Amino acid sequence: MRFDASLQQRLEQRMILAPRMIQAMEILQLPLMALQERIDQELIANPVLELRDRDRDRGEPDEAPETEEAAAAPAETEKDLVVREDGSPEDFERLSDMVDRWENYFEEGATWQRPRSDAGEVDPKTEAMQNAPDIGQTLQEVLLGQWRLEDVPPRVSALGELAIRNIDDNGYLRGAPEELAAQAEPPATPQEMEQALRLVQNIGPPGVGARTLEECLLLQLAADPAFAEGDGTLPEDALEVRLIRHHLRDIEANRYPQMAKALGASIEEIKEAVARIRRLNPKPGTVVSPRRTPPIIPDVQIEWDDETQQYRITIREGDTPELYISRAYRRLVKRRDLDDKTRRFVANNIRSARWLIDAIEQRRDTLRRVVESILKFQRPFFDDGPEHIRPLKMQEVADDVRLHVGTISRAVSDKYAETPWGIWPLRDFFTGGTATTQGPDVSYDRIRVRLKAIIDAEDKADPLSDEAIMNMLMAEGIEKLARRTVAKYREEMGIPSSRRRRQY
Repeated sequence: MRFDASLQQRLEQRMILAPRMIQAMEILQLPLMALQERIDQELIANPVLELRDRDRDRGEPDEAPETEEAAAAPAETEKDLVVREDGSPEDFERLSDMVDRWENYFEEGATWQRPRSDAGEVDPKTEAMQNAPDIGQTLQEVLLGQWRLEDVPPRVSALGELAIRNIDDNGYLRGAPEELAAQAEPPATPQEMEQALRLVQNIGPPGVGARTLEECLLLQLAADPAFAEGDGTLPEDALEVRLIRHHLRDIEANRYPQMAKALGASIEEIKEAVARIRRLNPKPGTVVSPRRTPPIIPDVQIEWDDETQQYRITIREGDTPELYISRAYRRLVKRRDLDDKTRRFVANNIRSARWLIDAIEQRRDTLRRVVESILKFQRPFFDDGPEHIRPLKMQEVADDVRLHVGTISRAVSDKYAETPWGIWPLRDFFTGGTATTQGPDVSYDRIRVRLKAIIDAEDKADPLSDEAIMNMLMAEGIEKLARRTVAKYREEMGIPSSRRRRQY
């Protein structure tokens, strides 16, 4: 075997993305709230970036190029800290304002604060913090606060805290008492842990501290004075208790005749008992710490303008500040006496700031072009409603705005539009479709809307099967539709099967 080294030339083409292009693609893909967070991070990391409120008068543009004379000339506010001999009132007013703003700056331990705004002006960030909803206490914090008020021995108190710290947000105990007892210091017996758990179950919302759904529902029944005995025990022969203990799966599957036969009761009695059970909370912990869904902030607003008789597209900025590069740093980088290290640092930050500002502007322009194209292709949706959405591919929009299809995908990623028909994800305007006997294709979303309308109008005593729904849709002109497709759409929309939809 022979090993040797040699030199070879090879000609090939490569596409290498510059850092500026990578940043532009990242900014384009960010939704509005993520963009605001990214800007806040850049403001902290890049000292040459400054922000200005959009509502404030812009005046002279900050990005205007400066001449050497303008850079060398002192700024309007850079005046000598003296009062002229003529005692000009302007100088006294300037010095008085300077004292108000900087009198505490050089005090030991003092930190700089933004000057207070004039009366009537409200800082948008402060206003947003004041209007933000209180996150409240977690379920564990509430239970621990109540548990520490209980008059119990120290050993029981420690075991109760251990149990509370193992209760999840839904209110269920995660871990068997035997496992928790082994974690205690010193280790406890399962009987001691069980005793502490029973006390914990009495301090919180009924059902909290249960290990299974069955125990959770029974605890809630036991806490109901109208149902339980005086000492809190449950009547074992009660229909609700028997249903919870032995027929939870039958309730889920809507098997009323089978439950009636097994329990020796009528269907009406079973229906009344199941109705009482359905009023119980399977996740009692959410009463204390409900899950808050983050709000959706649309990036685009599309509304009808009565004056122009056209749709108006507004790219929302939210609380995104307007960025510009500090004049002081732009003058600093032009100074001849500046050392090379400092000059490189300032120049790199100025270049990075310009890239960010350009990327944000490019995001705004690209998003507008894409939404205008979507509006053109999906005009029936905006005029007549969701049932008239048409099949649309991203490639069609890419060809229309002369951009790459990957750019279109990034532009609509995780972004929403406020339309006359509600808030819609931009990606939902791109959907496949199937042919109809009338000629034009129909989108899959339109099939879903029609499927839901058919199910809503059906006879609940004799609900339609998936095959019957398929036949109805095909009778309306939709071709190439299979029963399993109907079942898939039904499951995606959270609609149960015909057997579970039946009402007795």
